[in-house]
Order: sequence, then structure tokens, then C-alpha cells
Amino acid sequence: MIEIVDQRNIKRDYAALVEYDRVHSAIFTDPDIYRDEMERIFHRTWLFALHDSEIPKPGDFKLIELGRFSVIATRDQGGTVQLLINRCRHRGAQVCEAPRGNTKRFQCWYHGWTYDTKGALVGATGAEAYDANFRSQDHGLTKVARMDNYRGFIFASLSEDGQPFEDFIGPVKQYIDVMIETSPVGRLLVKPGVVNRTKYSGNWKQIGMDGYHPHYVHASVFKIMSARADTTGSAVGALHVEDPFTDASATKTRSFASGHAMLDFTTQRLPQAESNIAHFEKTEDGRRYVQDMIAAYGEEKARRLIAWHGDPHLGVFPNLQLIHDHIRIVIPRGPNETEVHMYPVFLEGVADSINEKRLRHHEAFYGPASQGSPDDAEVFERTQRGLQSDAAPWIYLARGIHREVQEADGSVTAKVTDELTQRAQMQEWKRLMTAQ
Repeated sequence: MIEIVDQRNIKRDYAALVEYDRVHSAIFTDPDIYRDEMERIFHRTWLFALHDSEIPKPGDFKLIELGRFSVIATRDQGGTVQLLINRCRHRGAQVCEAPRGNTKRFQCWYHGWTYDTKGALVGATGAEAYDANFRSQDHGLTKVARMDNYRGFIFASLSEDGQPFEDFIGPVKQYIDVMIETSPVGRLLVKPGVVNRTKYSGNWKQIGMDGYHPHYVHASVFKIMSARADTTGSAVGALHVEDPFTDASATKTRSFASGHAMLDFTTQRLPQAESNIAHFEKTEDGRRYVQDMIAAYGEEKARRLIAWHGDPHLGVFPNLQLIHDHIRIVIPRGPNETEVHMYPVFLEGVADSINEKRLRHHEAFYGPASQGSPDDAEVFERTQRGLQSDAAPWIYLARGIHREVQEADGSVTAKVTDELTQRAQMQEWKRLMTAQ
């Protein structure tokens, strides 16, 4: 039976569009809803901006996007990270066009107004033509309203008000630490020019934290991996050791407050610790890595970290994912278009050979000619095309709803193939879209 829905009435009633076990397809396709998402989610909550290793030296900068805004992320001459709206305070032109670089000044091409790396106006051409009320200090580049840094991960909010950062990030700190502490010195290196970019004709909310799809979307990849004798040393390569994507697996979905969610491989991967250590100890660089990890964290924690492969498989709502060997940033371009930037994560304090192997594994699954990521983009596009045919507009997200478990830490878990993660993200979407 075809269900006829008056889209004019339902599309702005966000409380009605998202129930716990189903969501209305309009939230993926409607242009008006997308515009509201930009204002109510991307311009109000916390967004991941960049990793501070991308701008290590004074004067380094990188252009990023936060919601609809172009933003200059720069390290000023005093060494402090600044997030500056890329808009001249005179007539509104962008003052930075290069994607990254190093500079002492940003100069508007239109009338030559010049700003330093703190955003201060240091040169207004023909300043004598302005009256005595003109003050340079009133016309610096606008700074992002709020900014915070968790161990190198810089987050920003375009709103002066809203959830405190600690409340936002607190539930998932320990899982971000998993990626950071794969380095024996506890530092990551992200290179701004080393990135895989992919764009697909689909909605941004389709991405990530789905343990139900791999056997179907990535069936050929699993077949290839299962035939390989040696895929250890990487989170991607570890998948075939024990199939994590079945109800019999110890792997779980896990959700947190604020819409964060993950595929929790902890229990499934811990038994791999000894084999992973044995793999590293086949080489001098690997032996040194194991020794350095034990020296830094103690034997038991080092063992857990090496087993985990630095892969929290975590989604930080709404735009960050830490998956396998990379940082993923989700950039909405419209209701039917999304861009994804995937930055390989290098470890400080390790031999080049270890980082090189991480990079090769990342390229194999997520690169432009890879085995895995193109599959995801293709299925997202097929989904978006199907969503346009909204005769029966409700999307069913009830898998595993009867086997959710409330954990002592406040998180909720279910089987890895359950749609707990999607439900959590959609409930946070609903909360933000209905907030006053």
C-alpha cells in the first residue's frame, strides 16, 4: 500500500520525522531540511576542525570548512592556533585562497586590507580617507566563537552558546586515546597535503558506524583478505583473523550521549595481541616499537594497544570519524551531495617502515583505486536515488532494538550487526533540530 504524506506539513515537524525505530526519508532529501541542518547542527554544535600537527610552525595555515563557512586555521607568530572566518571585514571577499601554506599576512585581493596571523587588521589601504571613528581593532577577522583542543584534536563551534566541550567529548575521550596512544610518545602526525577525497551523490547522514553492511557491500574484499597469509600490522588487515561482522562475534555496536557511536572491536581483537607482537618482532623496527610501547605504557596496556591496532572505529557526531588508520571528515554539500576527506594518520616516535605499512594498508582499502571505499560511495548513491521514490517514506532502523544493553558507564551496546549506532545518531539529530 502506498502511503501518501503531505510533505508540506511534515517536513518541518522534526519531532515527528524521527522515531526511535524509524526515520522519515525527507530528512535525507529535502532541501529545506538541509538548510535547517546547517543552522541548527553545523552552526551550533561542536565540529572537528583539524589536527594541530597539520599546522606545526608559526605562520602555517590551512583552509577548512565549518558548516557554510570557509575558515582559516592558522598558527600565529606566538604559536597559538587561530580559527578565523575567511571574510574581509571591509567588503566581504575571502582573504585566503590557497589551501595551505605559510605566511605572515593575509591580504584581501579586492582593496588590499591586510591581516596578521592572529586576525588583526594591520593595514587598511588609504586609511586617511576614514574619519576619526575608524579603529583598526574593530575590524579584525572574525574568530570562530568557541574552540577547544583534546590532545591535538581541535574542535570548534560557531555558536557562543551551547553544550560545553567537556560534556560533548567526555564520553569518548578514552577511545580517541586508543588512536593517539598507538604512538609510543602519544603523538600523531597528520599531513595536510596527504588526503584521499571522495565525493558522492548522497546525504551526509548515511556515512559510517554500520556493522551490518560489510558482508554484502564488501563481499569481494573479504574474500581477497581471507586468502592472504599475512595481513597483520594494520586494523584493516586484522579483519579476516576472526570475522567480526556476525551476531556470533564478540564485536559490539556502542552508543554514547551526543550521538557518538562506534563499532567496538575490543573483545574480538584482544586475543590477537600475541600474534601482533610476534609479527612486529620479525623486524628490528618492529622489535623497537614493541619495546618502546611497553616502556611508555607498561606491558599490559601496551599489549592491549597493539591488539587494538589504533582503530577505535569511532564516530564523533556530526562530522568526525576515527577509522582504521585514518581521520575522516564528513563535509555536507547539499541534501544530495557529500564530500569526505580521509587523512592517513602517522605515528610519531616510530620507524618510517611502520608508518609506511600503515599508509599502504590505508591506500588498499580507502584510496581512490582501492578495494573498499568506492563500494561505500556507490551504495550511498544507490540509496539516495532510492530515497527520492518516497511513496513509502519511512526507513526502518529497528534491527537489534530488543537486545540493547545499558552499560555501567552510561553507554549502550548491542550486536555488531544491530542498528543501534544509526538510532543513536538519529536521536541526536532530532535533539539538535528541535532544540530552542
